[in-house]
Amino acid sequence: MVIKTFMNLGGRKMAPGQLNGRGLKKPPDNTIVIPDFYNITFHMRKNTISTFTLLLFLQALFIKAIAQVTNVAPGVQKISAGVPDKFTPYSFCEELPMKTALAGLPAGELPFKLADIRISTTDRGVVVEIPLDSSEQLYGFGLQLGSFNKRGLKIRPIVNDNPLNDVGYTHGPTTFYVSNRGYGILINTARYTTFYCGSMAKLNNRNIASAEIKGGNSVDELYKSSGKVLGSVTVDIPGAKGIEVFVFEGPDLKNVMQRYNLFAGGGALPAIWGLGVKYRVKADFNQQQVIKMAEYFRNNHIPCDVLGIEPKWQTAAYSCSYVWAKDFFPDPDTFIAVMKDKGFQLNLWEHAFVSPKSPLYEPLKTRSGNYLVWGGLVPDFADSTTRKIFADYHNETFVKQGISGFKMDECDNSNIAFGSNSWSFPELSQFPSGIDGEQMHQLFGLLYQKTIYNIYKRFNKRTYLDVRASNAFASSYPAALYSDTYDHDQYIKMILNSGFSGMIWSPEVRESNSIKDFMRRSQTAVLSAQTLFNSWYLQNPPWLQINIKKNNAGQLMDNARDVEADIRKLFEFRMSLIPYLYNAFAQYHFKGIPPFRALVIDYPDDKNTVNLEDEYMIGEGILAAPLTEKMDERMVYLPAGIWYDFNTNQKYAGGRQYSIKPTLSQLPIFIKEGTILPLAKPVEHVTAGTVFEITCYVYGNGATGTTLFEDDGVTFNYEKGDYNTMTLQWLNNKAHISHKGSFKNSRYEITRWVVIN
Repeated sequence: MVIKTFMNLGGRKMAPGQLNGRGLKKPPDNTIVIPDFYNITFHMRKNTISTFTLLLFLQALFIKAIAQVTNVAPGVQKISAGVPDKFTPYSFCEELPMKTALAGLPAGELPFKLADIRISTTDRGVVVEIPLDSSEQLYGFGLQLGSFNKRGLKIRPIVNDNPLNDVGYTHGPTTFYVSNRGYGILINTARYTTFYCGSMAKLNNRNIASAEIKGGNSVDELYKSSGKVLGSVTVDIPGAKGIEVFVFEGPDLKNVMQRYNLFAGGGALPAIWGLGVKYRVKADFNQQQVIKMAEYFRNNHIPCDVLGIEPKWQTAAYSCSYVWAKDFFPDPDTFIAVMKDKGFQLNLWEHAFVSPKSPLYEPLKTRSGNYLVWGGLVPDFADSTTRKIFADYHNETFVKQGISGFKMDECDNSNIAFGSNSWSFPELSQFPSGIDGEQMHQLFGLLYQKTIYNIYKRFNKRTYLDVRASNAFASSYPAALYSDTYDHDQYIKMILNSGFSGMIWSPEVRESNSIKDFMRRSQTAVLSAQTLFNSWYLQNPPWLQINIKKNNAGQLMDNARDVEADIRKLFEFRMSLIPYLYNAFAQYHFKGIPPFRALVIDYPDDKNTVNLEDEYMIGEGILAAPLTEKMDERMVYLPAGIWYDFNTNQKYAGGRQYSIKPTLSQLPIFIKEGTILPLAKPVEHVTAGTVFEITCYVYGNGATGTTLFEDDGVTFNYEKGDYNTMTLQWLNNKAHISHKGSFKNSRYEITRWVVIN
């Protein structure tokens, strides 16, 4: 590495912008430049000091700030500068990079040189500047609401219990964004960070066009970001003394996401039963009421795999005791056995704030932060021993008894938009590990997942968890995010944004304004990564009564059974889709392809997908275009190729928009030509021995084939190679089925083929 130190200490001066003999422009005075990599700028006070003192000072600065570029995996480079923080998202990454899979991706080429990324250290902290071309569109920053394309915005990806439009506050923030030019940037920090996404112009940037405001003079027009400023994405990281920047190459947007997910250890592969239907009962249900609800599902042949138990199962909930409340659940072991006999997995609600009534209180008292939440401890999950104490108790008390998963609530943060909603620990909190409150807020949900997930992994059991906060490098966690917000349009947008973040999003269904609203929400839930109906404040299932007051009074709707029949049909479709979804999640794990993703990921060169925020791909062959209560019909854009309406089999030419008007019982999905869609005969729940009877629907004469992932569905044995890949092909009007792998049993039986032309 060649190092040049530029100081205005006499000798020949260069004019601004003048090139020296090595082709370098004159940098600002008192600047250290590291050519061939990038620049790290240190601004010093302009007081008069001796040359010797100045040289010593610069040398000390340089020792601290020397920069390195490391190829950490195929197509992934890390830029390190200064002294990075000890506690970062990547420092807690659960899995190692899948380097063989990464090496199998096509080589990418950045649209800029690494030397063009500038990292500056100031008294405030660290600033990173990444080049941004005029044609680039930006996506990501986690599970965002409000906007889809982030070009021109100011984004602060901060964990928050009430996400706000376009600000960046959300349940699952990440300091990771991707560009439609085929690269991704991750700033590896747990500090509150601000991204100016091409929205600010520097004084010395000669490439910036005039920013004269044109148009009206209203407050909204004057203050709105135009998104047209060129130059860079500028990242402000207050308090940092150094930083790591991960650069993910393409060559295209899908490859970028593959690299990110594979670098994080591969995408999550949930237990196969998690891809069915989850229903959460009312918060104050007792043992017999939960059993009665289970019997309702089975007696009415409504598919359901998981029942979630809400707070009243504990002796204390805010904060948590993690002890069965015997007045509500007098015999937990018998209850668990009865539910297992009925084919239900059980999921327990909790949060991580430890009540003085809990057996965990004393063991964790010296391993927690110096502030309480709801009178309970905040465990220092940044410490491995703390995580082990918390996990061991859960394993002995719940997992060994048959609890299949947990809902990890309240691990985000107070609604920082309102001073009156400050329930969580302050940013100034101190923890024994050395992490501070700000960093802990950003990482708390991630570390909570790590704690609970490892209980199951240690004993070779797969699960599907619920969590209310996450962060970067969470791809390998089988945990679905959820929210107390309830805007259906935003729920749809979050499905798309989850594909840019390596997260799983669950657009849960609760109450509704109308039957139309309820059915449209239910369709979206069925067409998502987790089908969840959360009735924590409803006595009866919402399809029997959508009005909260009447529901809890036991007053069912006149047409309750008709709506129930429609829900049964929707749930049956979800169960028929499990083999397809399971394969999509296998592709997520082994290849890094997000199972649910925006169309721009698959069609980055199609200008019509750049801002398309209400359609998404499911796996390789299904396009979903959900409707909300406000719609009787909608416009749907279909990319290049031929597409089939799933309900009518009508063919549509791609590259155009169409008006569609699906009924409340018709799913708004289209199938790409060339797809073989394997749909199973619906089952009411998935067992270890379930064999899916599959009809293969062949769309078009050019159907080249698809795969199904086959394993036991509940252990991590697939990581040791104990699985099969079943390949389905339709060639010359004839079906071809082949198996490859070492899994001894059969998960699928192909019973029929249907060709749709």
